[in-house]
Amino acid sequence: MDAITGRRPGILSAQQVAELLAREFTQMAGRDSPNVIEDAWHGGCRVRRKFRESSLRPGGTISGPTMMGLTDFAMYVAILASIGPVPLAVTTNLNINFLRKPTPRDLVAEVRLIKLGKRLAVGDVQIYCDGEDEMVAHATSTYSIPPPEERKG
Repeated sequence: MDAITGRRPGILSAQQVAELLAREFTQMAGRDSPNVIEDAWHGGCRVRRKFRESSLRPGGTISGPTMMGLTDFAMYVAILASIGPVPLAVTTNLNINFLRKPTPRDLVAEVRLIKLGKRLAVGDVQIYCDGEDEMVAHATSTYSIPPPEERKG
């Protein structure tokens, strides 16, 4: 356990998750991806989505699909950090509430896994605009974790 944060190290570090994703999911985490893993630990993570003009919708706000994609990415990172390389874990539910208009800047998502069982993981995701204190979106998500004999991919 980290003496400063009180967090338990994950099975995979942030760097190891990033390397796994770069190998397995280049479309999501390749060199040109706007997604960056800032930290990962057992039961959670912090990820960033770098701002891109293409994420804006009319009215100058960051689009809902951009925030949903960040939510899904962040949950996947938290799960991989917590249980190891299980690329076949899949989203079964994602519920998001858009709380206020995000400003055109990087988005930061923090995940806390509420339940991490043998077959399901449920997480709480909070999304903020970089440098701002008020949450712009809140989500919950559930992932299905395959049984050990089906985990290789």
